Amino acid sequence: MKLYATSIPQALPIWATVISNDAGLIEVEINDQDPGFHSMIEELSTEIQPGVIGVKASDLCQILSIEMVDSNEEN
Repeated sequence: MKLYATSIPQALPIWATVISNDAGLIEVEINDQDPGFHSMIEELSTEIQPGVIGVKASDLCQILSIEMVDSNEEN
């Protein structure tokens, strides 16, 4: 799994790796097979809509201190 961010903390968890940092766009790859990642996902899981359990991207970014790129933002 990959995230695209505009800012990240200096220290990331071992399951997150910066792939590139070009022109203020930071590409972070997440090892979604790592047990530490799974543990955190279980803690963040909520009912997103009736009958659907998942993790909101905003919650994931908040716990990681990552500012994600808003793909809905108009340039």
